[in-house]
Amino acid sequence: MRFIKKLLIALMLVVFTYQSGFCADVWVNDLRKLFLNNEAIIYEINLRTFGAQDTNKNGIIDFDEAEEGGTFLNAVQRLDELSQKGINTIHVMPVTPVGKTKALGTAGSLYAALSFDSLNPQLESKQSALSIEDQARKFIAEAHKRKIRVIIDLPSCGSYDLYMQRPELFVKDKSGQPVVPADWTDVRLLNAGTETAVNKDVYNLYKGFVDMVIDLGADGIRADVATNKPAKFWKDLISYSRTKDPQFMWLAEASESWTQPVSSYAVFTPYNKLLEAGFDGYYGSWFNLKDFKTGKELIDLIQKTSQNLTGYPEHKAVIGSFSTHDEMSPILINGRRLSEMIMWLNATLPVNSYFVDGFDTGDNYIYLWANKKAPKTYTDDDYYFAHRGKIDIFNFSRQPGGNDKMIPWTFAIANNLKKQFVPIINNGKFIPLRVSNPAVFAYKMTYKDKSIIVTGNLNFRNNIDVTVYVPHFSADSNVIPIKIEETPIASHGSFKVTLNPGETQILLVDESDVK
Repeated sequence: MRFIKKLLIALMLVVFTYQSGFCADVWVNDLRKLFLNNEAIIYEINLRTFGAQDTNKNGIIDFDEAEEGGTFLNAVQRLDELSQKGINTIHVMPVTPVGKTKALGTAGSLYAALSFDSLNPQLESKQSALSIEDQARKFIAEAHKRKIRVIIDLPSCGSYDLYMQRPELFVKDKSGQPVVPADWTDVRLLNAGTETAVNKDVYNLYKGFVDMVIDLGADGIRADVATNKPAKFWKDLISYSRTKDPQFMWLAEASESWTQPVSSYAVFTPYNKLLEAGFDGYYGSWFNLKDFKTGKELIDLIQKTSQNLTGYPEHKAVIGSFSTHDEMSPILINGRRLSEMIMWLNATLPVNSYFVDGFDTGDNYIYLWANKKAPKTYTDDDYYFAHRGKIDIFNFSRQPGGNDKMIPWTFAIANNLKKQFVPIINNGKFIPLRVSNPAVFAYKMTYKDKSIIVTGNLNFRNNIDVTVYVPHFSADSNVIPIKIEETPIASHGSFKVTLNPGETQILLVDESDVK
């Protein structure tokens, strides 16, 4: 098996080639096209922490000590960093004002919306004379200068404060009280109506949100818990947005794994009906990877997801939802190896790559002050409420960021190679490969004279000696080692390799010079 090292070096150089001289012309939204072509590399951020200035390094933003929380303006300073890591799209968690009554955390949950047509004053820089709306426009414009598209999160529910102001917008239980969905004690369930009778008041609330974010220059919306509103509600809203911007992209937080409503009082619209209603894509069930013990489970999920995206009049896509703000840090689950596996699966599967702030540096999101009594609060909750191992969305806290030295390097490589792999991923054929050990997954993406071969060990405790059976493979195959720790031993129709615990191996087979 011949390893073409010069070509590997050339590929590596792609990672560190910083593209400058961005077009200064008026931005033209192309996010929908990018997303439907599996080219979006999405980075989820909480603006309240993304640019936060925690100068005393205690993990909390102490405003009394002149520290600054994350704002639209101080977020700009991190955009070059994202661009150099291969990010071309950011998913911004809610930018709407948050409720302060019956709240969770000392700043209030980002998803406890107080209003849907105004911006969160917590994100306003006091050091600028610009209005908060113009600060938001500047942040989005700066992202666009770097060819980074912007998705804004649309909260699913309203805060208790919004309920007190406009009780007619909410679902009531049998006793006339607003409904608490699931265990989300800081929000109440909005009444979006039914398939035959959409609630116009809630619809107009969301229509105002669409108007606001398009006016700010955003390129798309991620709909939080999209399943708890009727398909007709979304169809009308998405159609409305497309009259203003045909390329405006819609991502549904929905999955095949979610089959129940968030409350007995809530509607439930499955992912396929949401796609029919006009959503461009959904989450899929990639987050189940952490529970898989056999390679077959992953292969089955890949094939099932591919099938689930077919049969619609318009093309649909999915994000690589292996790790989101609702998922525990992969570092806590299975260490760096799981993080690397997630990166390479995003890079080699027909998905839009997706990561949350801090993933790329190995943050475990363990906050030493979490769930302890706070000396100061800005809500009626005087505890630092936080979800263990998940990015903080409830308090004024530090920027996400871990101390791993290898993950950032791999992250940049995987993201930039994903751009090179897109033609193979989109046009090629997915071929599951037979393996000699059930804990190993292996597949091949083949297009014309190029193939990507991906092999991974789902046993995160033990080395595994495995034979991977690859039709037409031989010792004479031109193999470019994208990511390996041990050279595979090739034979006719297979190769043998020892995989370390949780190791993922990537090979590119080039048959262009085979006569």
